[in-house]
Amino acid sequence: MIEARAVRIAGKGDVDVLSLDTLRVRDAGPWEIRVQVAAAGLNRADLLQRRGYYPAPPGVPADVPGLEYSGTVEQVGEEVREFAPGDAVMGIVGGGAMATHLLVPAREAMRVPAGMPLTEAAAIPEVFLTAFDALFGQGRLAPGQTVLVHAIGSGVGTAALQLGLLAGGRVVGTSRSQEKLTRCRELGLEAALLVDNNQFAAALFEQNGGRGSDVILDTIGASYLNENVKALALGGRLVLVGLLGGASAELPLSLLLGKRASVIGTVLRSRPTEEKARLAQDFARDLLGHFERGKLKPVLDVVLPMREIRAAHQRMEQNQNFGKIVLQW
Repeated sequence: MIEARAVRIAGKGDVDVLSLDTLRVRDAGPWEIRVQVAAAGLNRADLLQRRGYYPAPPGVPADVPGLEYSGTVEQVGEEVREFAPGDAVMGIVGGGAMATHLLVPAREAMRVPAGMPLTEAAAIPEVFLTAFDALFGQGRLAPGQTVLVHAIGSGVGTAALQLGLLAGGRVVGTSRSQEKLTRCRELGLEAALLVDNNQFAAALFEQNGGRGSDVILDTIGASYLNENVKALALGGRLVLVGLLGGASAELPLSLLLGKRASVIGTVLRSRPTEEKARLAQDFARDLLGHFERGKLKPVLDVVLPMREIRAAHQRMEQNQNFGKIVLQW
């Protein structure tokens, strides 16, 4: 058992409920590793948790946020063969990543790409695993198909942009910020749609030769639902990974039926350990080498010290970030 520093959430509210405190972290169990955390990425889920809208799943510290980490293996369980003390690792967790020490199942951890600083690695797990699962596991994106990615300048958006292009897809991105669309063009975005009044379907068809999108990756939710269904191609798949625009909306069923389209909801946080482990291993096998060769890269907005956690939350709430906000110890 060791004493760790951690970000703590003292009740529900604004950023003033966040502070740095301490907690006790036990030794690694037989199949676990204990990681000395170097950095953690900030995600929208952390903001929702702070406000009381997204509680941590059972078995996860309810008042310590953080869904992704990078760091160094400090201790390994007696059954662990994949890692040794000193290895650089990264991964996703159900919570608790914003602490100096963290226990994780060894099978859920991934090696940090060779030569990559830990602050950069902290920007990979949540957004790239989310985009990887949504585009290919759920959306079945194939080469030559079109994928519409909403909030393209976000962490998930910039990850999906890179993965879609790597897979031979045509990526169309939306944003409410012309500046973010311009920056995404530098990452290879082929078609950019500036969204006004939640309207984008007509512009998509114009940009895409009269066709709808085979896959839509949506972090917005209710306010985009009707336009999303309009924007789908025949047999298209709408993959919902976020609810920034609300959680309830009327679904145009007749249009959905006519397009023989699918609406798929997905979340990583509450999945069982075995599913998370399989996803991490598939990702590591298929994609980690592309980071080492420079074909994929985490997009960092800013790296802040963990003591500036309140400022980091405010930056994300004001939609100032392009890519990932990372906090380091």
